[in-house]
Amino acid sequence: MIKVAIADDHAVVRRGLEELLRLEADIEVVGTAADGREACELAERTTPDVILMDLSMPLMDGIEATRSIVASTPAVHVIVLTSFADRSRILAALDAGATGYLLKDADPAEVAAAIRAAVAGGVPLDPRAARVMLDAQRTIGREIKLSARESEVLQLVVAGLANKSIARRLGITERTVKAHLTSIFQQLQVGDRTQAALWAKEHLTDDKPG
Repeated sequence: MIKVAIADDHAVVRRGLEELLRLEADIEVVGTAADGREACELAERTTPDVILMDLSMPLMDGIEATRSIVASTPAVHVIVLTSFADRSRILAALDAGATGYLLKDADPAEVAAAIRAAVAGGVPLDPRAARVMLDAQRTIGREIKLSARESEVLQLVVAGLANKSIARRLGITERTVKAHLTSIFQQLQVGDRTQAALWAKEHLTDDKPG
């Protein structure tokens, strides 16, 4: 029996999903939550196989709840079930650790099939979410082509150096360092030095410049 929890701030949605899933012989609804905090507590208390997670909820949104649940109870598969199909939310949810992403206009049979797929190790994605993921992967592969100097600057950011120290180390002006960082942030699609450094730790294997 697959244990499923439901997190949604609308009682009508929670009740409707419960009724639909009770028709499935291999699925058991073990609890519901009306906000992100309740979802985290429910996950720890019942350890479901799958949580159907809404994104827009009070107290704690679905993305933060997903991140918390994945960290504390990694055996739980989170499937986002939402009305939002925009790129930023899809990528944020999957980055937080969601196993799948469905939209609320999905057929009930699709929701049940996604639950079974997640438990079996699959990644159930609405076609629109899958297209966003594919486009993001293509964008990363096409655009991230750092120059040798940009790579040096990024590696020194990883090392914790401030702009002035980077400029001194490389023999360039601080303004040039800022220009390189602006280019780096745009290519990596990140907003700050911390995110850029995290990307570099995963993707750059060259030795830091000395």
